[in-house]
This record gives sequence, C-alpha cells and structure tokens, in this order.
Amino acid sequence: MSHTITVVVPIYNESDVLAQFHERLCGVLDACAGEFSILYVDDGSEDDSLALLHDLRSTDSRVGVIELSRNFGKEVALSAGLDHAGGEAVIVMDADLQDPPELIPQFIDAWQAGYDVVYGQRRDRRGDSPFKRNSARAFYRVLGVLSDVEIPRDVGDFRLLSRRAVEALKSLPERHRYMKGLFAWIGFPQKAIPYDREARVAGVSRWNVWRLWNFALEGITSFSAAPLKMATYLGLVTSTVAFIYGVYMLLRTLFFGNPVPGYPSLIIVILFLGGVQLICLGIIGEYLARTYNESKQRALYFIKGYHPSADQHSDES
Repeated sequence: MSHTITVVVPIYNESDVLAQFHERLCGVLDACAGEFSILYVDDGSEDDSLALLHDLRSTDSRVGVIELSRNFGKEVALSAGLDHAGGEAVIVMDADLQDPPELIPQFIDAWQAGYDVVYGQRRDRRGDSPFKRNSARAFYRVLGVLSDVEIPRDVGDFRLLSRRAVEALKSLPERHRYMKGLFAWIGFPQKAIPYDREARVAGVSRWNVWRLWNFALEGITSFSAAPLKMATYLGLVTSTVAFIYGVYMLLRTLFFGNPVPGYPSLIIVILFLGGVQLICLGIIGEYLARTYNESKQRALYFIKGYHPSADQHSDES
C-alpha cells in the first residue's frame, strides 16, 4: 500500500552524529514501501550542523531544512517541524541514534492497522547514566499520579502520528509545550512498541540536572493542578498543627506557668512556617508565570529560512 510519510528531526549541535544518523535512517526508509521525506529543524545550532544539513539537502532530494531564528528549545523545534510536515503520517525522532530508526517499519505497520499514534516505549535505558535512569523513572511515576491525563511511562518523542493526530496538535495554541503530554492529551487510538534505548553514538547530551529539573516542572505544571491543591492542603495542615500547638502552650502556661522561654522551639516553628509559605508561594509563582507567558500571545517561533525538499517543492509547483 502506497503512502507518504515525513520524518521530522529537531537538530541542535549534532554535527558529530548527523551524517551517520542520516545514512542509517535512509537505509531504513529505502527498505520501506511508500514515499518519504525528511524534515530537519535546526534549532539555532552553534556548530556545523546547519552546513551539514544543507549538504545533505543538496545530495538527497528527500531532505528539507527549517532554520529557526535562534535556539527555542526542542519542544518548540518539534512543533515547527509538525507545522510544516506534509504526508499522511509524520514520524518524529532525535538524531542521537538512541532511538533506533529500525523501529520505523513496526510503527508503519501499527499505523496501517488503525493506530493514530504509535510510540516507542523504553524497556531498558542502558544508554543513560544511573542518575538519569532513576530520576526519569521517578518523574514519570510522579507525573502519572498527578496528571489528569494518562501519560505513558518511559516514553520519549520517538513516535509516528497520523495526519489527523498532527492536525489536532497543530490546533493547540499554548506556548508552554510539553510534547509528551500533548501527544497523550489529544487521544486517538495509540499503541506502544517496546525497545531498548542505546547510548549516544557521538556527541554529548545537553540535558544536565538543571535542564532536567526545569523540564520536570514544565511537565507537571502543564498537565496537573495538583501542586496548587497540595499547597492548599499543606497550608491547612500546618495551620491546624500551629493552632493545636498554640492551644497547648496557652493551657500549659495557664495551669503550670512557663518559667523558661521556649526560644529554640519558637525559632523552629517560625522557620518551618516560613519555609512552608515560601514553598506555596513558589508553586503559585510557577503557575502564575506560565499564565503570564500565555497571556502575551507571542509567536511560538520565528523561521530564518525554510528550504523544502526538492520532492515537496516539485509537488507544490
């Protein structure tokens, strides 16, 4: 059965692995039936990635390149790719080869069987450090408990989306885009394809502890209001405990007196209540900042240059 599929690949400083990734991806696509195009989205790379992308485009008619005006982040780069991807289905994946292109035929088979979203689910993360494996496992479980939408565990961006799933994602106007949550939120029939995640072939991951922490906050605050409720409950509990303790101290003073001032206990109580207040204010601030950013209605990204594949350009003309 003939079909047209676009592979969207966000790129940021991937010059070390780009040629190898493209060669391996093309080997898989050449063995699949149907017509394919590859859309690379350069997210403001500071190395030779953009020059390499143009070299690939000059030698492969299936390659198209989007140049963003600066580094907007992977989630936005992915959104830009989806906005410009044609075809009956779209495959999104990273260029670091941790997600094997060899899984694509299984994605296509599941899509042709009626699934709108087919995603790779990591059985093993042998390519990641112990800290990243454990923190990711903990994050997905916490998010699963807090989120109003069931977000699959141990799942990244590597997936196939049908045309109606892509159009559904394009209709979402929000600026804070946690794509893994949005993929789940749109619904439609979805299927997991398990696989083992390998180590990076080349280059260094830019996901340090600080980036991972902010990414976790983005995911939780984008798909759950539970932290706000927890702040309310925490405030209620601490107020109740403080009231009970206040009554206890009053009765103790009235009946037994209080010859020794309770300076240490007083400082502990003040610091504890102050810490709780700051935590609650921080949680509220996170949601308020996101509301503020959404209210500005800024463009999600700007394109410095769009170079469609030769195949797509000939179709349009």
